[in-house]
Amino acid sequence: MATTERKPILLDFEKPLVELEDRIQQIRELAEDNAVDVSAQIHQLESRADQLRQEIFTSLTPAQRLQVARHPRRPSTLDYIQAMSDEWIELHGDRGSGKDDQALVGGIARFNGRAVVMLGNQKGRDMKDNVARNFGMASPGGYRKALRLMQHANRFGMPIFTFIDTPGAFPGYEAEEMGQGEAIAYNLREMFALEVPILCTVIGEGGSGGALGIGVGDCLMMLEHSVYTVASPEACAAILWKDASRAPQAAEALKITAWDLKNLGILDVLLKEPIGGAHANPLKTTEILKDALQENLTRLLALAPLDLRQQRYAKFRRIGVFAETHTVST
Repeated sequence: MATTERKPILLDFEKPLVELEDRIQQIRELAEDNAVDVSAQIHQLESRADQLRQEIFTSLTPAQRLQVARHPRRPSTLDYIQAMSDEWIELHGDRGSGKDDQALVGGIARFNGRAVVMLGNQKGRDMKDNVARNFGMASPGGYRKALRLMQHANRFGMPIFTFIDTPGAFPGYEAEEMGQGEAIAYNLREMFALEVPILCTVIGEGGSGGALGIGVGDCLMMLEHSVYTVASPEACAAILWKDASRAPQAAEALKITAWDLKNLGILDVLLKEPIGGAHANPLKTTEILKDALQENLTRLLALAPLDLRQQRYAKFRRIGVFAETHTVST
């Protein structure tokens, strides 16, 4: 059966690197056709390509990191769950509306021999899949399904892993009519009361209350090129300046990157991605994430349920606290 290789999706800042890699390939093909040894030249150009890739991905602006976070081929919640789990059984429905929100998936898994509950936002791989999954924007039923699964985990003593990747909760009329704000607020309250470890990881785009609806946990982790923000830079620019084209300026001001949130004391663990982003090496990214989950789960399992709840509450109470000093001139 003939197979076709998927055409790479290029981000604007990757073009110089791709041009160099194309040049290397052209030289290699010419050398093979003419039986010429150019291994030294190719080695030099490959070293330059590695250096350029390193330079590009270690100096991305917030707006460029947002592009990486939104990359269509960035690994999704189901990709990570299926790669990390020894067993995986997806569960459906919120036991209320009679529907199953495909924008938020979850179920029971076996992680390194331990039964856990894994859930998260799920985007699509193409337009048809994205429409079916509403571009990862969950409805109230999705958040109620997530809470049902988390309460199930709490009842049976299973740790909870959540994977955040959404531009936000679905803002449609029907979602508001069904109680979108109430569903998210209820999740926030109930997650504080759970007595099992909760580990939350932003794997792509963490947007607004849609991310917070599954984001209350004992440990918040973010992949290096993921973002976490109160509003998308485009929305922020449109609100502040009535000009969505100023989104890069808004992205800088919002402090949306993992590095920003680590400096602000909101993020607990920053996970370095392979050079080129998670989509460039999904298996390596999965390995990094799995090791971090296991390390932090082991630490949290040593705590008593009451200590877990108290530390979780104290963690969120510390967010946004600052000291203001005044100087008096004489």
